[in-house]
Amino acid sequence: MTRRAEHEQSKLQGTTAQPERAVLVGSEQQRSQGKSAVGRPSTLSGEESLAELERLAETAGVDVAGKALQSLRRIHPATFVGSGKVEDIRRLIQDVHGNVAIFDDPLSPAQQRNLEGRLGVKVIDRSQLILDIFARRAQSLAGKLQVELAQLEYLLPRLTRQWQHLSRLGGGVGTRGPGETQLEVDRRRVRTRISTLRRRLDEVTRTRRLHRASRASVPYPTVALVGYTNSGKSTLMNRLTAAGVLVEDKLFATLDPTVRRFVLPQSRMALVIDTVGFINKLPHGFVDAFKSTLEEVRTADLLLHVVDASSPHALEQTAVVERVLQELDASVKPHITVLNKLDLLPPGHRPVGGEGVRCAISARTGEGIAELLAAIDAVLRSSLERLQIRLPITRGDLIARLRSSGTIVREDYQDGYVEVTALVPPKLAGQVRKAAADGETSRSP
Repeated sequence: MTRRAEHEQSKLQGTTAQPERAVLVGSEQQRSQGKSAVGRPSTLSGEESLAELERLAETAGVDVAGKALQSLRRIHPATFVGSGKVEDIRRLIQDVHGNVAIFDDPLSPAQQRNLEGRLGVKVIDRSQLILDIFARRAQSLAGKLQVELAQLEYLLPRLTRQWQHLSRLGGGVGTRGPGETQLEVDRRRVRTRISTLRRRLDEVTRTRRLHRASRASVPYPTVALVGYTNSGKSTLMNRLTAAGVLVEDKLFATLDPTVRRFVLPQSRMALVIDTVGFINKLPHGFVDAFKSTLEEVRTADLLLHVVDASSPHALEQTAVVERVLQELDASVKPHITVLNKLDLLPPGHRPVGGEGVRCAISARTGEGIAELLAAIDAVLRSSLERLQIRLPITRGDLIARLRSSGTIVREDYQDGYVEVTALVPPKLAGQVRKAAADGETSRSP
């Protein structure tokens, strides 16, 4: 390699290694009945949401060079914010040498295109930033497929941005040209890829159903961890199971679900599932794209709603999670509110918030974990079924399953049979009845 080539390569590597410098743009919008002017309902103020956007940008490896907050009465259809504010943002970008503007609210393709023309830099919104973080975090095949699907569905209406330099090629005779043709080719390719991804995700969904069916054959109750991103779900998972799940003080450190076994009081076993965290202003299509992952929440016997009790926005974050659970039709499931991060609270301060069963813990130090396990055991026991069944003494395997996953209330042995009364999970009761019936059928002449 020549010296000139080495110099050019070193310049290129140095350029690509430099993090992008971003100006963040938020809005304080008039709200009606708790909803913001655009997008999903927002539970945070404009300033609080902008601070969260800064954490998202840092998670994505972007340097935040400046921030701007605009009070809006209405959304400008062409540039989201008014022309005066656009000029202020442009000057701010120049002053801080920024090369990307990140808006906290969803932008239409036209707004994105117009803003890039006015600001002279790349423009993205919160949804695109979150999807970029998902792409960095996804490890499993299912996670990568889900992220790519969400990204392509976001990209499809924005493809015209890639061909704005050919805008002179309009419709009609004598004006059709390669730009229009290439755009249609790209759209067709994206739609084809979206169809392919949906088929592959359907296969993933079927595979996960088989895995869930396999877990159902092992009569352990399932407990799903849900909560706002960075609330400490993975730390709690590791505390309960020593699973070794990645723990970072970053948003969306966990994207792919993890299932592990843990021990309840009196040596009863259960399964715990760590799931992706939720966030304010989730990208449109998130729930649809991640439905195979979030299905774990729907099918769990119990939800542990983990809340960062040290956050000043704990109540708002709780409302975001509850809204997503409603979208998943999982809001009526039995749940325990786990007020986490006690170790970060001032001495003598006790967390507030949450309804129903509440447990205050520190997943990092282990404080309150014994009380949490007792609460989990109590809630799961409240849903146990009282099973009375007559089994051959030779079916010690069924008796052992009743003992390991439930509580045997009474055992009476007579004439080679045992009359058992036990409190067990409903799915185990059905399995034992079926196994006993099959055994009787096989012995009948």
